[in-house]
Order: sequence, then structure tokens, then C-alpha cells
Amino acid sequence: MALKNSIYRLFSALWRGADGLRKILHLLVLLFIFSIIISALSSSTPVVPSSAALVISPAGTIVEELAGDPFDRALAEILGDAPVQTLVKDVVDGLAYAKEDDRITVVVLDLSAMPGGGLSKLKQIADAILDYRESGKKVIATADYFGQGSYYLASHADEIYMHPDGALVLSGFGAYLNFYNSALEKLKIDWNIFRVGTYKAAVEPFMRDDMSAEYREALGGVLDQLWGQYKSDIERARKLDVGTIDAVLGNLIQNVEASNGDLAQLAQSTGFVDKLVTRAELRDIVVGIAGKADDDEQGDEYPSTSLREYLQHMRLLKSDTTKEENIAVVVAVGEIMNGVQPPGTIGGDSTAKLLRKARLDESVKAVVFRVDSPGGSAFASEVILNEIEAIKDAGKPVVVSMSSVAASGGYWVSMAADSIYASPYTITGSIGIFGMFPTFQRSLDTLGISTDGVGTTTWAGQLRPDREMSEDMKALFQLYINKGYDDFISGVAANRGMDKEAVDSIAQGRIWTGKDAYENGLIDGIGDLEDAIVAAAELASLGTDEYGQKYFEQELSPGEQLALDLMAGVNTLGLDVAVFRRTPTTLDRLAGAVEESLSPLVRFNDPRGIYAHCFCDFN
Repeated sequence: MALKNSIYRLFSALWRGADGLRKILHLLVLLFIFSIIISALSSSTPVVPSSAALVISPAGTIVEELAGDPFDRALAEILGDAPVQTLVKDVVDGLAYAKEDDRITVVVLDLSAMPGGGLSKLKQIADAILDYRESGKKVIATADYFGQGSYYLASHADEIYMHPDGALVLSGFGAYLNFYNSALEKLKIDWNIFRVGTYKAAVEPFMRDDMSAEYREALGGVLDQLWGQYKSDIERARKLDVGTIDAVLGNLIQNVEASNGDLAQLAQSTGFVDKLVTRAELRDIVVGIAGKADDDEQGDEYPSTSLREYLQHMRLLKSDTTKEENIAVVVAVGEIMNGVQPPGTIGGDSTAKLLRKARLDESVKAVVFRVDSPGGSAFASEVILNEIEAIKDAGKPVVVSMSSVAASGGYWVSMAADSIYASPYTITGSIGIFGMFPTFQRSLDTLGISTDGVGTTTWAGQLRPDREMSEDMKALFQLYINKGYDDFISGVAANRGMDKEAVDSIAQGRIWTGKDAYENGLIDGIGDLEDAIVAAAELASLGTDEYGQKYFEQELSPGEQLALDLMAGVNTLGLDVAVFRRTPTTLDRLAGAVEESLSPLVRFNDPRGIYAHCFCDFN
């Protein structure tokens, strides 16, 4: 009996010890989780020095909206992956804050990692640079190499510095497409095409091996206008003689030979840059303006804050930009596709949902729809247009602000607005539609595969990709496309107060610059996003100081936000979260390149097979 009691007491003691250890471990785990949450919620706001240089280093292309799923983007940011895009709004806001901020003594515009962006977006930033300079504070632009996009911004700075081993590359604007007709023939694919519009060139890559004379004419005219404006802006900003760029490029070989092959020296001698400096020399120049950093013993560093840190700080101070009455801003960027799509692509349903949220928000008195799109699905475009019309029916004015491109479907979703604004550099128009339906019966025949069957009517089995499309089906499809085009130009005529015949004469799939669009009555005014916001406020009878701005965009779910907060907390505690990162392999990069190359063949998803799309990728 005594032995039994001893064993019982032993196991009881062991159990109490194990239970106590369990409670301690639970407590430690809870403390760890709470510390992560507290670290995430109380992460320190970046401190801006009392006297500092604001360093703006745009990474990747300048865009209206960051592409990709918001959760994936936020996770990549926590993991330390470099961004590949920069929001035009971030740069413009940073310059606007800095203009009124006595702590910012100079802006350093480091453009080494910026390949470019749409000309209208660059102009918006250039205007913000000039506005900042009105404060009397300097903007210094620098890069190892300047391309056309980065140099456009640099030309509006007070001073431009380039590395002695760098180069300035200006080559003019061009638009080049891949053509698939011969490849499709070799693959024995019948790519049945239906279109309306002499200039509707989006289908040309699938039916030709070169560019048509009509498209070459229209495209060449637009590119000439844009290039002329680009040259004029730079020569005026740099106070160069009119024709300087043409003179340099027209005799480029001789000019480079005269500079002993030194492109950097040529850029300086022709007045495009002010001085060639090393990084150390550049730091000395900025130190001469901003002073030395307090914790810098050598004296060759200047006090600074990055654009990202500065925006975090300033937006926290000015966190609430909304009021009782607001102008909603909804941004739509990318190709228009059916259904729900992530940012960087316009989904018919997902974009309509954002517009609907703005319509149902009682604080919203007017809506500005910022469009940067070459178009895409005609059905998805109509879904978005319907929501624009619903906003107007609710008594809220709608103003469209066109960014770099608002063509074809991009114009479709815009045409019902109360007012449309565009930049002179905007590509718009391309009012026309097309349909495509590929069949693969010849491809299958080479493999010994045939298709046969029976149907109750001549139309049964017509829209099968393994059967040749009949002439009657082709005629029916073309009639359907004709009706779609008629609906398009009729909608433009009704919304723009124009004769249908007049719309048809400037439609036919032809692209126009914003300047031409204004002269042709397709838009109401030349202006940027801020001009559109002011116009919306006026239509809603709101005074200058009576309204705020409210952006509507795809948001993280509560679960996604909690997961990111926990990950950020872990990162704040000093734990390496980068172990979760998957490094892309060579195969991943190759697959991405192939996908990008083939995307024109596979990205369309209109349920009716009808598209309002413009290939407007100019560089």
C-alpha cells in the first residue's frame, strides 16, 4: 500500500511539473505573440532631421497604380524586395510637402534606377518639380546613365550632374510590334478576325507580317507630335537653342567622334548636363547646400531622408485628408479584362465595385475616374460604363482624368462622364472594335485528329476551336462586330453631343493625342488630375476649402492585414523573415519572359470575343 502511494505521489508530482511547464510555455508563447503585435502596432515613425536633403530615387517605371495583389506587394516590402514601380502620386506629394517644409533644404533627384514612364506622368512630376523650385530651394538631378524618361525629369531641375563614365541616351520615340501571321500559318492555326475601323490596328499582328500603311500614317503622326513636344519641353527647361536635340542626333556619329567617343563629355559640351562628377564629388556638392550630418565624423555625408520615409512621416501628420464632403478618386490602370482582376489590370467587376462604393458613400459628392488603359474586353468596358452612368443617375458628377493612355476601351469607359480632361501627351481615341476566334482544325489534322458529328441546325457546333468556321458564321460574327461598333460611336455621339457621322469620321480605330482629341471634341479640356478634381468640385458646387479627397482602391482583408502585422512585428524584433522568400530561378525568369512575349495571344477573356483594344506601347 505504501509503495502504491509513493508511486502515486511520484506521478502526481511529475504531472504537476509537466502541467506547470506547459503553462510557462503557453505564457512565453503568448508573450512572444503580444510582443510581435505591440512591435507591429508601435513601429517607430521615421524621424526627419531638422535640416535635410529629400532624396527621391524612383525605382522602375512611373505608374498611376502599383500592379499586383496588395497582399503580395506588402509581403514583398516586408521581405525587403525592391519595388519595380513608383507611384507618380508619391513623387508629386513628396515635392508638394517639401515645398512648404522648412526642414527640407534641397531635393536630390537620383534617377539611376528609373527606366521611364508615360510622358503625361513625367510631365506631371516635372510640373511638381517646377512648383517646388518656386520656394527658392534647389533640385539637383543625378544619374550614372540618363534615358529619355529620366532625362525629361532631370531637365526640369536646377542642376544636372552625371558620372564621368555615364551617358545620356536620346533616340526618339518608336512603336514596334511582333507580327504572328507567318507563325500562325506554320502552326496551321486559322485566326479568324473581324473588325471595324480602317485604323483599328490591334488585330494587325494576327493577320499581317508588317504594319499597314494606314496604321503607319496614324501612328507616325502621333509619335511626331509627342517627340516634338518632348524636345520643346527639354530645350525650354534647359534654356537650349531650339533645334539643339535635332542637331545633336542628326550628326551623332560626327559629334561622338569629336568627343573622342566620350558620351558623357558630349552631354556636357552640348549643355544637356551641367557637370560630370563622381559620387564623392556629388556628396560634397550636396553637403555644401544641406550641411554635414551630425553623426558623420568624416564630414562627407549630408543629413537626408528618403522619399518613402518622408511620406510615412508627412502622411501621418496629415493623415486625414477627408472631410464631410469629398471628391472620390478611383484609379483604373492596365488592360481591361472580364471579372475580378488585381491592381495593374482593370477588372470589369472589380473596378465597377470600387465605383459602386464611391456611389454609395454618402460623403462623396463627385467622382474623378483616373484612366490609364489601352482598353481590352468590350463587355468589361460596358460593365464599368454602366457603373459610371449609375453614379450620374445618383446625382453625383463624374469627371474622367486621362493619364498616358485612355484609348479604345479606355475611351469607352470614359465617354459618359460629365467632363473629360487629358494631357496633351495622352494617347486616346482608337474608337473601334474587333473580334477574334482561332480554330485549330488544320493543326489537329497534321496529328491525324479529325472532328465529325451531327447537329439539329447548321449553327450547332460552329464555335468549336477544332472545326473550321463556316462562311455563314463569319458573316454573322461580322454583323455582330458591326453592331458593336455602331453602339460605340452612337454612345460617343450621344454623350459628347456630336453627330454620329462626325464621330465616325474621327473614329475608325484611329488614335489621337490629347491635343487632337480636344480639337476633335472627344474631350472637354487639357489638364492633369488636380484640374479634374477641381472641375468635379465645381460641378458638385463645392467651395475650394469645403471638400476633401477620398481614394477608393482594393484593400486587404482583416485576415491579410493581421498576417502582415505579425510578419512586420517579427521583422521589427530582428528576426530574419527573409527565409520565407523564394528566390526566382533562371527557369522562373525564362518562363516570365516567354509569358510576356506570348501574352498578346492569351490575355483576352471577353465572354463574347469582342475587344476594344489599342496597342499603344510607345517608347
